[in-house]
Amino acid sequence: MLLILAVVLLVVLPGPWNVVGFVVALLLFVPELLLWHRTVRHRRQVVGAQTLIGAEGVVLSACRPDGQVRVNGEIWEARCAAGASAGETVRVVGRDRLTLFVEP
Repeated sequence: MLLILAVVLLVVLPGPWNVVGFVVALLLFVPELLLWHRTVRHRRQVVGAQTLIGAEGVVLSACRPDGQVRVNGEIWEARCAAGASAGETVRVVGRDRLTLFVEP
């Protein structure tokens, strides 16, 4: 953000103040960059299909026992042993390839 501010100050400010503003913004940008790097470096990356387990979704087509659900903005084939009607909220309890196992 401060890098964008530095470029804007360089273009907008008159006279020698544009260079002063540019240098100050760049000097503030370096600690900001180091802070973000320190904050993000230790976060675990959560990726893969295992992240769907425990997620909640909405039934799009009735699951008796097979149907479709929307989980995290994606449409998945689903199987619900108990059955679920369209519009109900379900939770993902397992998966087999591209089929999610859900329960109401």
